[in-house]
Amino acid sequence: MALDVNAIVDQLKESSILELNDLVKAIEEEFGVSAAAPVVAAGAAGADAAAEKDSFTVELSEIGQEKVKVIKAVREITGLGLKDAKGLVDNAPSALKEDVSKDEAEEMKAKLEEVGAVVNLK
Repeated sequence: MALDVNAIVDQLKESSILELNDLVKAIEEEFGVSAAAPVVAAGAAGADAAAEKDSFTVELSEIGQEKVKVIKAVREITGLGLKDAKGLVDNAPSALKEDVSKDEAEEMKAKLEEVGAVVNLK
C-alpha cells in the first residue's frame, strides 16, 4: 500500500488545530514516541559556553518613565524611523539588535539605561 503524500498534506491543511492536536496524540500513543522537542541538560558546559559568548541580543524589557527619550535612544541605536522605533518601544519587551559584540551591546545598554529603560543582554 503506497501513501498518497499529497492527499495527506491536503487533509492536514484543511484540519483544525484541535484535529491536528488529536492526531499528534494518537501518533504518540500508537508508536510510543513524543512530539516534544528534546531538552538538553546544560551543566558546567553550559556555564562555560555562556562565559565565552561573543554575540548578544539587546532586549528592551521596560521603557520606564521617559518614553520619548527611550524612543529617541532606540532610533539612534537601531537607525530606524520614528514609527518603527515607537513600535519597538510600545511592544516592549522586544529585541532591538541581535548578534552584536559584547562592547556594542554594553554601549547600547548604557545609552538606554541612561534614559530610564530596563535592558537585558541575552
